[in-house]
Amino acid sequence: MAESTAAPVADGREGRRRSRSKPSVAAESEGKTEALGRRAVALSHFYSGKVEVVPRVPVRSLEDFALWYTPGVAEVSRAIQADPDRAFDLTGRWNTIAIVTDGSRVLGLGDIGPRAALPVMEGKALLFKWLGGVDAVPLPIHAPTPDTFLATVEAIAPAFGGINLEDIASPKCFGILEELQRRLPIPVWHDDQLGTAASTIAGLLNALELTHRSVKEIRTVLLGAGAANLVTARLLLALGHDPHRLSVVDQRGVLDAERDDVDELMLRNPWKYRVALETDGGGRSGDFAHALEGADVLLAASTPNPNTIRPEHVRSMAKGPIVFALANPVPEVWPGVATAAGAAIVATGRSDFPNQVNNSLIFPAVFRGVLDARAASIPDEIVLAAARELAAHARDRGLSPTHILPTMEEVGVFPHVAAAVGDASVRLGIARRRLSHDEFLERARALMGRSKRLVRALSRARLTPSMPSAKALAERNPP
Repeated sequence: MAESTAAPVADGREGRRRSRSKPSVAAESEGKTEALGRRAVALSHFYSGKVEVVPRVPVRSLEDFALWYTPGVAEVSRAIQADPDRAFDLTGRWNTIAIVTDGSRVLGLGDIGPRAALPVMEGKALLFKWLGGVDAVPLPIHAPTPDTFLATVEAIAPAFGGINLEDIASPKCFGILEELQRRLPIPVWHDDQLGTAASTIAGLLNALELTHRSVKEIRTVLLGAGAANLVTARLLLALGHDPHRLSVVDQRGVLDAERDDVDELMLRNPWKYRVALETDGGGRSGDFAHALEGADVLLAASTPNPNTIRPEHVRSMAKGPIVFALANPVPEVWPGVATAAGAAIVATGRSDFPNQVNNSLIFPAVFRGVLDARAASIPDEIVLAAARELAAHARDRGLSPTHILPTMEEVGVFPHVAAAVGDASVRLGIARRRLSHDEFLERARALMGRSKRLVRALSRARLTPSMPSAKALAERNPP
């Protein structure tokens, strides 16, 4: 879920004339988006939510409650009081995380508040369970200030083995993440920053391989300077990208050291300020169009509008450019439009187009790995380890311009990513549990596979209703 930051786009007649010349591509994509939205609403009404709590223990008779609750449970509480870390052995804390949001920056919808954010958090919890075997609790909270947010998360942290922050507006998301990472002895992750950046890096590594480019030689433009792209810039630099060939573009244009608002950024958004100084605009200044001329790569986490990136923008890039349009729910350019304009590889954040570059490919396995290692934190080294492993296993099915990353259906990949995360946690000295690579891998396979067996068993027992057809839904809920 890419953090969106609008960027300036030229509004010339040529762009309008050329966009009208390909109406069928845009119309088909927009119609598909609307149809998916309508069906999602109908199914949400049918199922009344996406997740529920299922007991882990057998209940054979009333006598069993003397073990699971009073009086037996008192001894479990005494054991944890004597040694707080035993909560990870004696309760579900070892596998339970909180998905926390204030609803201030949800998908491409903006500040819709915590109640409206709940469906997204439920969807996140479903992905955590299905792909990672992780029990995730959706927790949209009313937190009008960063201090309120921090206090709330700190107060609930004893119940969880990790915290996944979600859909928090930039720039406050940076300060909240950094402060919670400082305060809490469990992993804290902001998925719009770290998850989107990691999946972007993974996809880019393979796109560069396919187009015979090197991260140390490319010229890259990042359109949007919100949560996702500022961390993507940081990771690119860690991989050896030349800062003088890296341009980050926000609403006012290229972030460079001489921009007239740079002193204001130092106070209002120090994360943007640092990027402005480190890259100095990547040797460019001015607007997005100027920054993009001759670029090899465009990574957009910007305005969810298919006219944000226009055909003439793509044509101005280097031959056979790489274009990632990651805004949700609508990308900055429809893939067919970008390909027709000359892009060699195009990716979006959506699962209904080829090359989904989305944090859903990263966060379930990352949390599987850090929970299994009982890691205390998630530094950038772990983020990059996950990205590299995801990229490496895309090659299992073969790389192509329409397959630069595994899809969520290639579930055999994710235990390997989890194991790589566990290995990195041990190597960095932040793991409370030090397992071998094979032990991490087998544990991840077992827990991830259990979730799928559970879902299938519920379906076979008809405890989960079958997916109704569109016709059946319409008959059940007439307009």
